[in-house]
Amino acid sequence: MSSQNTPIDTASPTASPEATPNVNPDTAPDAPTETTPNVPAETQPTSTTPESISESIPEPILEPTPEALTVTPPSPGPDILSLGELLVEIMRDTVDSPLSQIGTFLGPYASGAPAIFTHAAAQLGGHAGFVGVCGNDAFGFQCVNKLQQAGVDISHIRTANGHTTGTAFVGYKRDGSRQFVYHMQHSAAALLNVSDVAEDWLTHCRWLHITGSSLALSDTAREACYFAAKRAKEVGASISFDPNLRPELLSVSEIQALCEPILDLADVVLPSGHEAALLLGLDVNEQDDDGESAARGLLRRGIETVILKLGDRGCKVYSGSNVHTIDAISVQEVDPTGAGDCFAAGYAVAQLSGWGVIDSARFANVSGALAVTTQGLMEANLSRAEVESYL
Repeated sequence: MSSQNTPIDTASPTASPEATPNVNPDTAPDAPTETTPNVPAETQPTSTTPESISESIPEPILEPTPEALTVTPPSPGPDILSLGELLVEIMRDTVDSPLSQIGTFLGPYASGAPAIFTHAAAQLGGHAGFVGVCGNDAFGFQCVNKLQQAGVDISHIRTANGHTTGTAFVGYKRDGSRQFVYHMQHSAAALLNVSDVAEDWLTHCRWLHITGSSLALSDTAREACYFAAKRAKEVGASISFDPNLRPELLSVSEIQALCEPILDLADVVLPSGHEAALLLGLDVNEQDDDGESAARGLLRRGIETVILKLGDRGCKVYSGSNVHTIDAISVQEVDPTGAGDCFAAGYAVAQLSGWGVIDSARFANVSGALAVTTQGLMEANLSRAEVESYL
């Protein structure tokens, strides 16, 4: 995988961002005004302009909230499902610009590891659905609209009034590391709970993807992920797990405790070598084999397939007694964030298309590589045809 679709039609019409309620621009709130639920934005009634406002003052154009999106969910349910955080990322436009200093930013870009996965799966031709919670605000609208435009079933995304959509400010360093400032713990995303997970979706699910970032989001979000994984396993769905956890935020013992219930159910684990060591409680500073010993340890634990993501060196597939190295394709990297999520999406789509493990990993490798060629986490126009052209 590089340093990290035939698009499908959706029956869900995309909301128009052109609802124009009459609001005094000097006193307009930051969040969009309330609209009538389940009515396309272009048909929303406008509010009555107060008599005190001059007719000569132009009306601001406010985006509709996620509640304004009209959704006709596909039947019987998505084949590919993920759940977890929705947020936007706002990024420094140059490297080595500390977030503690005044500077310029790019974005906001719709984000969230499980959301990026679901978005990419839909672009690559999968029938994908997402479960999550966003705020009744412009950032929430952006996230939901981005998913819907790709063909994701958004019918189980809940809007939480009184809570804002999560945000992450990101700074890039020349050595490839990143600096983050998050607003997630008290965001709408953290309200995700078991009641948000639709039983009918799990009944028809063929592939469930869980990320470690969702396990760490909140106690209720973690329980929702555990519940979804258990039910998906009961109906015979495959479960993939991307650890995606940061040791600077959690201790090794905390990471192991969070991930243990998912590792007990996962068919495919997609870690970096560093993450594979963390999952087994190994000292990452003593691992000098690109995670190979940790990958074999995960196999001994009962994981069917372990795919180590090696950045611009591709990936290494461990399945049973077989090990296969897949080289990266050469691309011009613009923004590496989210490449691993697109890699996981490519693997899921290929597997559900009947491809073998190695061919699926090749497809995933290219999917992740192409994702880094565009600024923004869901901005790459992935397509199955383009990915296959590299194989």
